Amino acid sequence: MALIELRKVSKRFGRLVVLNDLTLDIPEGQSLVVIGASGTGKSVLLKHIVGLLKPDSGEVWFDGKRVDNLPERELAPIREQFGFLFQMGALFDSMTVEQNVAFPLTEHTTKTRVEIQKIALQKLAMVGLPDVGRKMPAQLSGGQRKRVALARAIAMDPRVILYDEPTTGLDPIRSDVINELILKLKHEMSVTSIVVTHDMHSALKVGDRVVMLKEGKIIFDGTPDEVRNSDNPVVQRFVKGEASAEELASLDVQADDEP
Repeated sequence: MALIELRKVSKRFGRLVVLNDLTLDIPEGQSLVVIGASGTGKSVLLKHIVGLLKPDSGEVWFDGKRVDNLPERELAPIREQFGFLFQMGALFDSMTVEQNVAFPLTEHTTKTRVEIQKIALQKLAMVGLPDVGRKMPAQLSGGQRKRVALARAIAMDPRVILYDEPTTGLDPIRSDVINELILKLKHEMSVTSIVVTHDMHSALKVGDRVVMLKEGKIIFDGTPDEVRNSDNPVVQRFVKGEASAEELASLDVQADDEP
């Protein structure tokens, strides 16, 4: 049985259909990468999985239990099984690094201050930042802030980690550090990973499975090797980062004139 299931999920905002009768099963322990152009529903998909959004129709299941129809008080313990790495990190600027990582433990557990501090420092060490606990987020580089946010995401030892554009804003070297951390956490914590990204290098490195969304539907579902070798022209253009002839024509550029 899949750990996470979306069954015929649809979601619209006004006239814009973002998810369109989407069905997706995610087994426990899998590293799933979700790709697709901006506005195709990738981040909205993550928010449905963690219960931040409710579908207009369809069902969301976690560990054999339907969750999209639960009240907030019943969703809370389920959400504690998820870690969420936000696109820009979303650290609290007024807190130290250690306090940021400790925040979910302080809010959702009855652990002592000493226990919480120990866990926070352990998680910082796991992401390669053992000595920054007393610093403020503003004192860190962009890559370090992203790693602190990841340490916070794993503070509660989640079963699932959701990554929303984890390499956005990072140079290729810092991006690869994040990729390696995603792989490390998968193996060391046995987590299920769901990674939304535009970064194809990252997608092909960290994913066991890749799905591509277009207009709220899944148009591709396969392994990294299968996505590399797909004969679907939409998939191939995305993998290679190539605009279509229609997109170029809209800019008054002839595709034939491109080098």
